[in-house]
Parts: sequence; structure tokens; C-alpha cells
Amino acid sequence: MIFSSLTFLFAYLPLTLAVYFLTPLRWRNLVLLLVSLFFYGWGEPVYITIMFLSILIDYTHGLLVEKHRANDKKARWFVGQSVVFNLLLLGFFKYWDFLAANLSLLPGVRLPQLGIPLPIGISFFTFQTMSYTIDVYRQDAPVQRNIVNFGAFVTMFPQLIAGPIVKYKTVAAELDRRVHTTEDFALGARRFTVGLAKKVLLANSIGALWETCLAAQGAGTLTAAGGWMGLLAFGFQIYFDFSGYSDMAIGLGRIFGFRFNENFDYPYLSASVTEFWRRWHMSLTSWFREYLYIPLGGNRGGTAKTLRNILIVWFCTGFWHGASWNFILWGLYFAAWLILEKYVLRGVLRKTPAFIKHLYTLIVVFVGWGIFAMEDLGVCGKYLAACFGGAPLWSAADGYRLRSYAVTFLALILASTTLGKRGWQHLPDRAQKVLTPVLMALGLVVCTAYLVDGSYNPFLYFRF
Repeated sequence: MIFSSLTFLFAYLPLTLAVYFLTPLRWRNLVLLLVSLFFYGWGEPVYITIMFLSILIDYTHGLLVEKHRANDKKARWFVGQSVVFNLLLLGFFKYWDFLAANLSLLPGVRLPQLGIPLPIGISFFTFQTMSYTIDVYRQDAPVQRNIVNFGAFVTMFPQLIAGPIVKYKTVAAELDRRVHTTEDFALGARRFTVGLAKKVLLANSIGALWETCLAAQGAGTLTAAGGWMGLLAFGFQIYFDFSGYSDMAIGLGRIFGFRFNENFDYPYLSASVTEFWRRWHMSLTSWFREYLYIPLGGNRGGTAKTLRNILIVWFCTGFWHGASWNFILWGLYFAAWLILEKYVLRGVLRKTPAFIKHLYTLIVVFVGWGIFAMEDLGVCGKYLAACFGGAPLWSAADGYRLRSYAVTFLALILASTTLGKRGWQHLPDRAQKVLTPVLMALGLVVCTAYLVDGSYNPFLYFRF
């Protein structure tokens, strides 16, 4: 079940809200746990057992870390057990077939590929539960003694399957006691509606163009202009798809009394690749910085160790996204650019005009999206070669596609900037109060009509 589905919007969500707010406060975490398990089990009931196992392991290990705090060696041992369990869980379901296929290329090695379907959201909830025991050990978060409350944290359906990655310490106080207000409900509903519109009206509208351009490459008719049009299409699709989902998750969290951290901050306004990664999927970059980069030593210990740490983190970032060589290459591609900006281009970028810096960043990022999108590296190489002069410059089909998507591209560009937000903030309070319910109702009606009429409604981050 995805947020941008009629089943979720008109059956699951209304019933969940009714049951949740009719339940006394002391039982609401139990309700949240049960409805979240139902949500997760809607498509894959068998994998609820994995969820129960993850809850039990990390809940008990949090208690063990707290119990043996005076014995640092033993406490670290239990933290290590929790981390190893989560990594083994993620590794088996997500990476076994990839490792088996590649290791079997070695002489004398034959490992079976199991073909086990990937549990939805496993990359997200394993990182969340892993950080819990680490934070308890560091005394950055209190231990949770109520297994229902902990289970509600792990399974919380707004952010369960695609983030943002919510650290336990962010919501620890709200799990034990939170206040529900009509203002929070209204703000959450508005944020959810904005996210729904970004996903349905923007991401879905441009996604088909990317598939068309990719098909043109397969047919040998891709031009340089068509290649760049496709990269732009995919870059906009993944941004509005994922940031829209994050908006919906943050909005739902607010409705249920939780304040999740922001996950996107207009990344396509960035003037460097380094800045882009401060604005894109901020919960993931924050997680890797806090739980991998800094423990490895960060930028302490000299240039060689800093380079090593950057490469390790970005190898893991790429591999986290998928069990395929293109994701590893994508991670190392950005590692290379971040290293260049840190040690070679810093002075150059400081003197470069803002427009040029912005253009450079977008070119690097959108080429990166090409690597990210195409798992077949042969196809990827040919596609990017076409973009950089290995194909005719233009065709009549490109003109037709550009005319067909011109308005959509304009809407995507404007929505990627702060123009709309700044314009809204300049409206008088009275105008905002009048327009908000009108625009929300209109947005829901248009999105519903789109979902009823259209069959193209993918969600890109489900596979992660």
C-alpha cells in the first residue's frame, strides 16, 4: 500500500484516524503499532515476522546495554550484537543474490541465488533500529522499557517504508507523552496534501518521458537533446517522488503528534555538489555522518584518512540504495566530486559566478541520476555517451516531446525553487486562512481524479 493510492486515501487513512483519535491516550501507541503492522502486511504479510524479530532483538539489546552500562566492554558487546543482527538481516534479504552471483564468477565458487523478494522498507527500518542501541549506549537517548512503545517507533507507518530515517532520540519524548492539537492536525494535513500533489501531479507527470527516452536509446534513436531531456525527466521525477513522499510522511507524523526532521531543502538550488548533499535526503546523509563517518575518524587524522573515510561512506551510501554495480558506481562518482570540491575546486568555486556554479552542480547531479537509474552499465554508458556527443544533436521527435512537456517542465522548475513558498509567505494571514482549505480541497480532488483515470503511479523508493 502506498500513500498515493485510493485504498490508502479513502479507506486505510480515514479508518486509522478514526480509531486512533477515539482511543484513550494511554492506548494510542498500541493502536499505532497494530495499524502500522496491518499497513506493512498489506502487501507482504509473511514479512511481519521480520518486523517482530527486529523489534524483539533491538528492544532487548537496548535493555541489556542499559543494564551493563557500568561494564563498558559488555555494553559494547551488546551494541555490536544488535548492529551485526541488523546488518545480517539487511544483507541476507537485499544483497545475498548480488553477492552470490558475483562470487560465483570466481573459480571453484558456486553459491545459490535464492530469489527472495525484498521486504519493503528494510533499508530504512534496519537503520532506525540499529541507531537505537547505539544511542542508548552513547546516552544520547533513554532506554525504552515499554515494548509496545518501542514497537510503535519501529513500525510507525508514516515513515516505515521510505523514511525519512527517524532516529529514536528524535521521537523518544513524544513516544512516551505527546500532545495532539487541532493546529498540528491542520498543519499535518496541509503538508500531506502538498506532498501528495508533488508525487501525483509532478513526479508521475514527468516519469513517462524518462521511460520514452530510455526506450529511444534501446531502439538506437536517442539524440543528445533527447538524452538530456531524459536525464532531466528522471531527476525531476525522483525528486518530486521522494520529497513528495517525505512531505506526506512528515505531515502524517504531525497529525499523530510526532515532529520528524526535514528530509529535503530545495536541493536543485545548490551551488556545489557538497551543498547538494546537505539538502538531499538529509536523514540518510545525517545517519551516515553520525554513525559511520565520524566513528571512522571523520576529517581528523590527515588527508589520507579523510579520503579513505569519504570513499567508505559513499561506497556504503551507493550500496545502501541497491544491490547492483551501478549504485556502487553512483556512490563513488559522488565521492570523487566531493573530494575534488574539498581539495581541488574549493578556491575555483569560490571565485566562480553563482550561475556557473549552479549550472555545474546540476550537470554533475543529473549525470549522476543517469548512473543511478540504469542498472545495466552497458546501457548506461551508451546513454551518457549519446548525451555528450555520441549521437545526433536533435530530431523531430525531440521537438514533439519538448512541446508536449514544456508546461510540465516549467511547473517542475518553478516547484524546485522557493518562489512559491516566498510568494505564499507574502500573502496576508487572512488570505492564507481562506485559500488554504480551498487549495487543499482542490488538490485532493485533482489528485483523486488523476489516480482514478491514470494507471502510471510508480514509487521509486519502494525497491530500497
